[in-house]
Amino acid sequence: MKRYLIFAAIGPFLGGFLMLFATTYASGYWTQTNAAEVAKLFVVFGKTLQFAYLFGIVPALMMAAVDDILFHVRRIGWVARMLIVGGIAFAMAELIYGGLRLEPGVVQFILYGLPGLVPALVASWLSHKFAEPQPQPAA
Repeated sequence: MKRYLIFAAIGPFLGGFLMLFATTYASGYWTQTNAAEVAKLFVVFGKTLQFAYLFGIVPALMMAAVDDILFHVRRIGWVARMLIVGGIAFAMAELIYGGLRLEPGVVQFILYGLPGLVPALVASWLSHKFAEPQPQPAA
């Protein structure tokens, strides 16, 4: 159960921030960057965080389910599980957000895949650290 809570808490937060950054970068907002513009980014992120959780909770829980299924496959280690979950999340995010691209290109392809990849990798790593049963030392 901890795994699902980790994915639900971390996924929409990081994914929402990366999606906001990707859309602002793709729109050309970052051509002249200064401290005031960065502050505006964090203000907008704070105002849109509720929508990141609203629309990001279901995909985050889907990735938690994939991570949980792969956890029960004994041949797959935690690093391979992280990479598989990250790859699936990258592909999902690119398919969902790829239609938002203003111009096709490698940079936009990577930018719109990162909102899936980074939260999935971080949440999978955190679930390995905190949600999996740790081996007990022999007494």
